[in-house]
Amino acid sequence: MELTNTLTMKKEAFVPHEPGKVNMYTCGPTVYHFAHIGNFRSYLMEDVLEKFLRYQGYDVRRVMNITDVGHLSSDADTGEDKMLKGAKREHKSVMEIAQFYTNAFFKDCEKLNIRKPDTVVPATSRIPDFIEMVEKLLEKGYAYQAGGNVYFDTGKLDKYYVFGNQNSEDLAVGVRESVDADENKRNKTDFVLWFTKSKFDGQELKWESPWGLGYPGWHIECSAISVKELGGYLDIHCGGIDNAFPHHTNEIAQSEAYLGHPWCKYWFHVLHLNDARGKMSKSKGDFLDVALLEKKGYNPLAYRLFCLQSHYRKPLTFSFESLDNAAQAYQKLVGRVAALAKEGEPDLEGARPFQEKFAQALGNDLNTSLALTVLYDLLKSGVSDATKRWLVASFDQVLSLDLLEAAEKAAAQKGEAVSPEEAAEIEALLEKRAAARKAKDWPAADAIRDELAARHVVMKDTPTGVEWHIEK
Repeated sequence: MELTNTLTMKKEAFVPHEPGKVNMYTCGPTVYHFAHIGNFRSYLMEDVLEKFLRYQGYDVRRVMNITDVGHLSSDADTGEDKMLKGAKREHKSVMEIAQFYTNAFFKDCEKLNIRKPDTVVPATSRIPDFIEMVEKLLEKGYAYQAGGNVYFDTGKLDKYYVFGNQNSEDLAVGVRESVDADENKRNKTDFVLWFTKSKFDGQELKWESPWGLGYPGWHIECSAISVKELGGYLDIHCGGIDNAFPHHTNEIAQSEAYLGHPWCKYWFHVLHLNDARGKMSKSKGDFLDVALLEKKGYNPLAYRLFCLQSHYRKPLTFSFESLDNAAQAYQKLVGRVAALAKEGEPDLEGARPFQEKFAQALGNDLNTSLALTVLYDLLKSGVSDATKRWLVASFDQVLSLDLLEAAEKAAAQKGEAVSPEEAAEIEALLEKRAAARKAKDWPAADAIRDELAARHVVMKDTPTGVEWHIEK
């Protein structure tokens, strides 16, 4: 298997530290709000990577943190703690907010068929581990105290900017013009390991430490949790590309200073999901989450297919039109699988070429688009239906589109009766929606689509008009 390693900006053969075993770490959510679908693009592609490694026979151990303290609103260790921001917004405690949005995150993961990692660790549960790592960094001379906080000293490193596309000019700490520099720092790239004093009041969560009452910086959390759970050698570290700097850069600095040797060999970064405004972000106010997709009548697995149709190393642009296309493609896939006969035994020899092509596609830098092409080629091929069903089940261990389950459901619902009165009402709504779209009255068109979705109407726009059926 070959993966693009952000550390070298090259596609490299994947060789784990211990043969047959993979230690994998995922940066989890900061649980102050719902995760948006841009966040889930990263988690979804990491899920495919993990499942393909298992599919290939690796023993995978995957760890994810939950950030419930210490993540400030600025990359320059300034601003408000995001958890405190969420608590103020909803007039709840930080831990109430953390529990609610952690549960919401994993519910959305279930809807998208994202496997829950083997080990999930809330940051607030590992304060002693963070303190121990900071103490050792101080002892080794890689950290210093200033202004009441403990900082990592990047000046002690031979090389701080480790990722292939980084340089000190365009990736300086405090890249946002509105952020003031921290005068306590010896170097502009130094970062906080432990806060006892900060530029805002009201931090709800604080713990006793050798440096006073305080709380951990964001970056120390992932390093300490990873080392504690997976040991001193990590095979793959995952995250969105926006985490590469400064978060992952700082993780590497402090982890290797603490351990005294190279830490993680492969870095897997997923590029942004964009919409018409650019990169999706919670800071823009209104953001798309899984619940909104469902409200508009979309199966979350249509969004999963939408992501699989693109390569994780390319930016992906979202629109409801593109999601409509993915939803239609998903229904067609399900329909093809539903049409397969259930009788007979699979021809394992005949299946082998498709298995090899599928593995080759995903083994080539996780090319999910090409893997889907193998699936389509299979369904058009001349192998037996029993062989096709067997291979669909095999491929779905990685793709996780629930194709056989959806096909069974579709077959059971086929031909469900609709009364003439209900059919007339639906046709009238479709005509109103067409008129609204023609007049570019998108809010009205969306409202009608939402009403049809609530009535379980599945629509498909064709050159000759709209085809529809009821799916409950």
